Amino acid sequence: MTTLLHIDSSVFPGDASASRTVAETFRRTWQEQHPDGTVVYRDLAKDPVPHLTADAHTAGFADPAEHTPEQAAAFARRLELIRELEEADAVLIGAPMYNFTIPSTLKAWLDNVILFGRTAGETPSAKGTPVTVIASRGGSYAPGTPKEPYEYVQNYLTAVLTDALAMDTEFIVPELTMAPHNPAMSELIPLFEASRQRAHEHAATKARQLARAS
Repeated sequence: MTTLLHIDSSVFPGDASASRTVAETFRRTWQEQHPDGTVVYRDLAKDPVPHLTADAHTAGFADPAEHTPEQAAAFARRLELIRELEEADAVLIGAPMYNFTIPSTLKAWLDNVILFGRTAGETPSAKGTPVTVIASRGGSYAPGTPKEPYEYVQNYLTAVLTDALAMDTEFIVPELTMAPHNPAMSELIPLFEASRQRAHEHAATKARQLARAS
């Protein structure tokens, strides 16, 4: 049975979130291609995972037989998240840009699943798993734009997902999402609408491509 791990991190619900709506297009298309597949869903805004604690961190480098009760409990929560990642055939992540980078809830999830000697290191356990990231943002940080130097979403997630976890990462970037809400950006609304359309088309196409490859 094919499994999709779907992570949302936008603080906005439903249609108010660009990353959620594009991710929903991907997920719906994926489910059409995999009617018997399983979706493991985590909404980090509604149900955030614990931030990494000293017990959770040190437990990853200690012999389980020597864990304190606190380490054992914290590490058990990390292992649940790690196993979800390892057992997924494909991963979908909604990663809106907040203050130039990812939401803290998504950072907490990543801190929990990155475990050297297992998911990271010489033989990463999720190596090669395709991960599609919906990296929405209110403005444009594309190459050649004035804000390009402040793009810390794709740069950071490439370092983590591709370099550390050895996953096969692809980004879908709906941009200028603040144009309909900020009068100063009103002239950019047509560009926003075009970007949104491309993102939904890209999401559907990517989901179908993964289905053919599975």
